[in-house]
Amino acid sequence: MSTVVAQSLHVFGLRSHVANNIFFFDEQIIIFPSGNYCVKYNMDQKWQKFIPGSEKSQAMLALSISPNRRYLAISETVQEKAVITIYELSSIPCRKRKILNNFDFPVQKFVSMAFSPDSKYLLAQASPPESNLVYWLWEKQKVMAIVRTDTQNNAIYQVSFNPQDNTQVCVTGNGIFKLLRFTEGTLKQINFQRGEPQNYLSHAWLSDDKIIVGTDTGKLFLFESGDQRWETNIMVKEPTGDLKNLEVIHESESLIEFPPVSSPVPSFEQVVKASSHGQLALPQVFAIAAYSKGFACSAGPGRVLLFEKMEEKDFYRESREIRIPMDPQSNDPSQSDKQDVLCMCFSPSEETLIASTSKQQLYSITMSLTEITKGEPAHFEYLMYPLHSASISGLATCIRKPLIATCSLDRSVRVWNYESNTLELYKEYQEEAYTVSLHPSGHFVVVGFADKLRLMNLLIDDIRSFKEYSVRGCKECCFSNGGHLFAAVNGNVIHIFTTTSLENISNLKGHTGKVRSVVWNADDSKLISCGTDGAVYEWNLSSGKRETECVLKSCSYNCVTISPDGKVIFAVGSDQTLKEIADSSVLREMSAFDVTYTAIAISHSGRMMFVGTSVGTIRSMKHPLLVQKEFNEYQAHAGPVTKMLLTFDDQYLLTAADDGCLFTWKVFDKDGRGIKREREVGFAEEVLVTKTDMEEKAQVMLELKTRVEELKMETEYQLRLKDMNYSEKLKELTDKFIQEMESLKTKNQVLRTEKEKQDIMHQEHLDDLLDTQSRELQDLECCNNQKLLLEYEKYQELQLKSQRMQEEYEKQLRDNDETKSQALEELTEFYEAKLQEKTALLEEAQEDVRQQLREFEETKKQIEEDEDREIQDIKTKYEKRLRDEKESNLRLKGETGIMRKKFSSLQKEIEERANDIEILKGEQVKLQGVIKSLEKDIQVLKREIQERDETIQDKEKRIYDLKKKNQELEKFKFVLDYKIKELKKQIEPRENEIKVMKEQIQEMEAELERFHKQNTQLELNITELWQKLKASDQEMCRERQKERDLEALVKRFKTDLHNCVACIQEPRLLKEKVRGLFEKYVQRADMVEIAEMNTDLQQEYARQREHLERNLATLKKKVVKESELHRADYVRIMQENVSLIKEINELRRELKFTRSQVYDLDAALKLTKKVRPQDIPDTVPSRDMIGITPTTRLNEQEETGRIIEMQRLEIQRLREQIQEQEQVPGFHPLTGVRLPSLIDSELSFLPGPIIGNPATQI
Repeated sequence: MSTVVAQSLHVFGLRSHVANNIFFFDEQIIIFPSGNYCVKYNMDQKWQKFIPGSEKSQAMLALSISPNRRYLAISETVQEKAVITIYELSSIPCRKRKILNNFDFPVQKFVSMAFSPDSKYLLAQASPPESNLVYWLWEKQKVMAIVRTDTQNNAIYQVSFNPQDNTQVCVTGNGIFKLLRFTEGTLKQINFQRGEPQNYLSHAWLSDDKIIVGTDTGKLFLFESGDQRWETNIMVKEPTGDLKNLEVIHESESLIEFPPVSSPVPSFEQVVKASSHGQLALPQVFAIAAYSKGFACSAGPGRVLLFEKMEEKDFYRESREIRIPMDPQSNDPSQSDKQDVLCMCFSPSEETLIASTSKQQLYSITMSLTEITKGEPAHFEYLMYPLHSASISGLATCIRKPLIATCSLDRSVRVWNYESNTLELYKEYQEEAYTVSLHPSGHFVVVGFADKLRLMNLLIDDIRSFKEYSVRGCKECCFSNGGHLFAAVNGNVIHIFTTTSLENISNLKGHTGKVRSVVWNADDSKLISCGTDGAVYEWNLSSGKRETECVLKSCSYNCVTISPDGKVIFAVGSDQTLKEIADSSVLREMSAFDVTYTAIAISHSGRMMFVGTSVGTIRSMKHPLLVQKEFNEYQAHAGPVTKMLLTFDDQYLLTAADDGCLFTWKVFDKDGRGIKREREVGFAEEVLVTKTDMEEKAQVMLELKTRVEELKMETEYQLRLKDMNYSEKLKELTDKFIQEMESLKTKNQVLRTEKEKQDIMHQEHLDDLLDTQSRELQDLECCNNQKLLLEYEKYQELQLKSQRMQEEYEKQLRDNDETKSQALEELTEFYEAKLQEKTALLEEAQEDVRQQLREFEETKKQIEEDEDREIQDIKTKYEKRLRDEKESNLRLKGETGIMRKKFSSLQKEIEERANDIEILKGEQVKLQGVIKSLEKDIQVLKREIQERDETIQDKEKRIYDLKKKNQELEKFKFVLDYKIKELKKQIEPRENEIKVMKEQIQEMEAELERFHKQNTQLELNITELWQKLKASDQEMCRERQKERDLEALVKRFKTDLHNCVACIQEPRLLKEKVRGLFEKYVQRADMVEIAEMNTDLQQEYARQREHLERNLATLKKKVVKESELHRADYVRIMQENVSLIKEINELRRELKFTRSQVYDLDAALKLTKKVRPQDIPDTVPSRDMIGITPTTRLNEQEETGRIIEMQRLEIQRLREQIQEQEQVPGFHPLTGVRLPSLIDSELSFLPGPIIGNPATQI
C-alpha cells in the first residue's frame, strides 16, 4: 500500500435518479447520494460525512432508511451482480452491518426497497424480466418469502410496508397495484384490481388500511382495503399569462390523516419510456410525502401541491401550491422551473420539506412560510447552492484565491470556494462550455464554448466577457503558471495568446488527431501536449517548434502532466498503462490492472501522484514510481473521471467526472515528505468591480437617501396630523364618558331607592317564613313521637323470634358433630392400609436409587478425567484469545477516550440546547399568561358592549339635545367657509410660482441644448484631430521603416563594395562583380513607382474620409431637428394630459359630493325611525349642512394637492426623457452643470401645511 493518503472532504453534486434519493436522519442531518457515496449533510453546521459505496460498484440504484433511523440499505450493481449493503448509521464512522449478495433466485438489480416498521425485515423488488419481490429477515440473511409480482415485463417503481403491520406490503408500477400479506411462509395477494389499469408512479400509506396512489396522468386514488374510495384529478390550466395554475377539479369521498413517511421515487427514465405513448401534457405524480395535516405531491414540472384535511368534512382539499423559482442567472429563466420533482421528504418535526429534481438540484422550504403566503404560491429555495446537472467538462484552480472553476455540458460556468465550501459565482450561457482555465490571480477566466473562446472577468457578482476569439469547439485551454500566456486547442492546432495585448502570438501545428490535453512546465518556457493520434509533443515557445516527441499510434492519450523539474512527462491513455516519457522515449510503463486511466496529476513537491480511472475511482501513489502494484484506491465518482487537479499548496485534490459531481480531497504523505508548503502571503480578498456598477450603486444610494428624507418629512407631518386627530377624538370621548357617568349616577340613585324598597319587602317576607316554620316544627315533633312508639313494639317482637331460631341452630350443630366423628374414623382406617402399601414400594425404589448412584459415580469419574483434558486445551486456547482481546481492549480504550471527548462536547451542546428549550418554555408560559390576560380583557370588553347596548336606549333620549347643537354647528360652518376662501386665495400665488418654475425649466432646457451642440462640435473636432494624429503617427512609422530599410541597403552595399575592392587587381573579376552590384541594387528603382501608388491611395482615403464626415454632420443635424419635433409633441401631450386630469378631478369632486349627500340622507332616514314625527323638519337640514361643508373643504384641498403632485410627476417624466435623449447619437451629457433638485425646488416655494398633506398623496 502507498503512503500517499486522500480523505474526502466535500462534494458538490447529487445523483437524482436513485430511488428514494433524499431523507432525514434527524432534524438537521439529511442523507443523499453523490458520486459513489451517500452523504450525511448537516444543514446548520454545513459539514459532510461520507458513507462509501461498494468496491467496483457500477451503479447505485435505490436507498432505504429504517423507521428507527438506525440502518441504511443501499442497492447497487457490482460486477454485473445485484448487491444490497446495510449500514449501521449509529456507529461513527458508519460501518457495514450486512451484505446480501448470495441469492438462490435470478435477479439483475433491485429497483426499490423498504424496511418493516420494526426494522427487522427488508423488502426488495427486482427489475424485469424476473420482477421478484423478496421478503428478508435481513439480520440472519434469511429469505422468508419470494413472489413474482409481474409476468408482462412492466416497470415496477415502489414497494412499501404497512406502517403498523409487518406482514402487509404494497407494490405499484405500470398497470400494477397489489396488496400482499405474508402468511404461512408465502406472500399472497389480498386485493383485486378493478377498472382500467393505470401507470401508478408513487404511493404512500395513510393508515393501516388506506393508501394514496399517484399516476402519470395527474390522478390521485385512495384505496381502502384494496378497494377504491376516492379520486382526484390534477389538471394543468393554461391562463392568459405564461404561468400555469394547477387546480383540483374533482373530489369524492374522504381521506384521513397521513403518517409522516417519505415516498421513494421511481426511475425517471422508466417513467419517461412508459409515458411516451400517453398524454405528455398531463402532470405526473412522481412523489408523494405525507404529514400530519395532509400530504404533498408533485404535480407536473416545477410544482408541488399541499392537500389538507377539512375540519368538519371527511375529504381533502388543495391548500397550497409550492413552485421551483425561476433562476435569474440562467440563460432561459423559464426553464429552471421545468424540472420534475422526483423525491420529497418531511423533517421529523414537519418544519421543513426537501425535494430533489430531475436536474440534480436540491430544494427546501420551511412549512411555516407556506402558511404566510396565502393566496399566492410559495417558492422553494436551494438547500445548498445550484449544482451541475450534466457532465463536468472543465476544471481549473488558481494561486491567489481558494477558487475552483468548473464548466459543464449544462451550459453553465461555476466558481466554487474550497475553503468555505460555497458557490461564489454562477452563470449559464446559450452554448455548451467545453473547457475552463483560471488565471493565477483569480481575476480572469478563459472558457471554450462551442462557437467561440471567451476571456472573461470574474466580477463581484457576475462573469463578464471582455474579449472573444473565433476559436470554435475549443476542448482544452490552459493559462501559463505566470499568467502572461494561455493556450487554446482547436482540433489539432494549439493557439498561444498573450494576456497583455490579447493577441495570438503563435500557432503550434503538428498533431494529426485531436489534442486532448496540454500542460505548461514550471517556467512557462515549454508546452507539453498529447492527443488521440498517440503523440506526446514538447513545444519550445520561443521558436514555436517541437523539441521532443513520442508517438505511439496504438494508444489514444487522455491526459498528460510533467514533473516539477520538467525532465519527465507522464501520460495516460486508452492502452490501460501509465507511461513515463523522457528524451522522446518511453522509460517505463505501469499497468492500470484492467481499467483505463482518464486523468493524472502530480504534486508541486514532486512526492505524490494521483490518477483517475474510467470507473470513477481515484488512485494515489508515491513518486518516483515503483514497479510493483503499490497504490491506494478510493471510491469517488459514479462515472469516468474527466478532470483532476492539485491546489498550489498541495493540500487539496480536486476531481470532476461525468456524473456532474465535484469532489475535494485532503491529501498528505504518511512519511511526512509532502509537508504543507508555507504560504508567504495569504489568499487575496480583492474582487473586480466595474466603474458603471459602482456609479449605479452610488446613484441608487443617493436616490434612496433622498427618498428616506422625503419619507421622514411625510411621516413627521402625518404623525402631527394623527396627534391632532387623536386629541380631538380624546376630547370627544371624554365628553361622552362624562355624560355617560352622569347618566350612570342617576341610574345608581334610582337603583339604590329600589334596593331599599326590596330590602323592606324581603324582611317582611322573612318574618312570615319564620312563623310558618315554627308551626310546622311543632307538628312534626308530635308525629315523630307516635312513630317511635310503634317502632319500639316491633323491635321487641323481632327479638323473641331471634331467640327461638338460635335454639334450633344449636340442635343442628350437635347432630352434625356426631356424623362427622363417625366419617373420620372410617377414613383413617382406609388411608392406613394405603400407607403400608406405599412404604413397601418406597423401599424398592430406594434400592434402585442406590444402584444408580453407584453407576453414576463411576461415569462421573470417567467424565471428570475427560473434562480435565478438555479444560486444559480450552485454557490454552482462551489464554491466547485473552491476550488478543487485551491488545484490542487497549486499542479500544484509546478510541473510547476520543469518543468520551466527543461525547462530552456533544453533552455540552445538549445542555445548551436544553437551556434554550427552558428559555423558550419560559417565554411560552409568559405568552400564555398574556393570552389569558387578553382573554380576560375580551370578556371585560364584551360586558362593556352589553352595557353600551343598554345605554343606547338612553342615548336616544339625547337626540333632543343634539338639535340644539345643530345651530352651533351652522355657526361653525360659516367660519369654515371663510377659511376655505382664504385657502383659495393662497392657491393662486402658488400656481403663479408653478408657472414661473415651468418657464425656468424651459430656459434651462434651451441652455442644455445649446451646450449639447457645443459638446458635439468639440467632440467632432477632437475626433478629427485624433484621426489626423493617428495618420501622422502612421506616416512617421512608415518613414522610419523606410529609413531602416535604406540603412540596411547601404550596409549591404558597403559590404558588397568591400568585397569588390578585394578584387581590384583582377579587372575581369572586378568587372563581373561591379555588374552584379548594378543588377542587384540598381533594379530596386521600381520602389519609386510603389511610393507614387501609396500617395494616390492616401489621397483617395482622405477624400473618402471628408465625404463620410459631411454625411455624419448632416445626419446629426437631422437627429437634432427630429428631437425638437418630438419635444413639441411631448409638450402638446402634456397639456392634453393636464386638461384631462382637471376634468377627472372635477368628476371626482362631484362624485364625493353626491356620496356625502347620500350618506347624509341615509343618516336622516335612520333618525326618522327613532325621532318623533314633529322633530324631523328640524334635524334633517342641519345634518345636511354638516355633511356638505367638510367634504367641500377637503375636496378643494385634495384638488390643490393633486394638481401639485401631477406637476411634480410631469417634471420627473420630462427629466427622464431628457436623460433618454442624451443617450441618442449627437447628444452628450453636460459636464459640470447640474439641474436643480426636483424636491428642493418644489419644497422651497410650498408652505408647510401643504407639503405633507395626505390629500396630495394620490
